[in-house]
Amino acid sequence: MCRGVQYEYAGEFGTITVCHCSDCRKAQGSTTVVAAPVDTAAFRWLSGQDLIAEYESSPGKKRAFCRQCGAPLYSRKDDIPGVLRLRMGTIDTPIDAKPVAHIFATHLPPWAAMDDELPRYEGLEPSR
Repeated sequence: MCRGVQYEYAGEFGTITVCHCSDCRKAQGSTTVVAAPVDTAAFRWLSGQDLIAEYESSPGKKRAFCRQCGAPLYSRKDDIPGVLRLRMGTIDTPIDAKPVAHIFATHLPPWAAMDDELPRYEGLEPSR
C-alpha cells in the first residue's frame, strides 16, 4: 500500500482460491483472502525486503506484511519450502488468472455474502 515493498514474479500462478477461514479473515480484516501459490524461484524482491515482517500465526505457518503500512503480502509454510501464497491484491499488473473456488466456505460469517458461481468447499479444495 505504501509502495515500499516491490517485487516481480515471472512464473505461473498456482490455483487461486478465495479463503473464508477465520485466520485469513482476521489477518486481512475482511471476509476473505484471495491468494495463489507462487514459486519462489520465479519471485524476486525489487525493494523493501527489510520492511517485511513475518508473524507465526500457527505452528510452522508465517504470515507476512509490510511493517510500514501493514499491508498483507503472503503466507508461507515451513514444510512447503519454495512456495509463497501470494496475496493477489498486491499485484499491480494485469493477469489472466482468476479464482477457481471458495475454501472454508462454511466459515463465512452470516453478515457476509458470496454472490458468484464458484465451487464452495467446506475445507481446502480437493486437489490440495
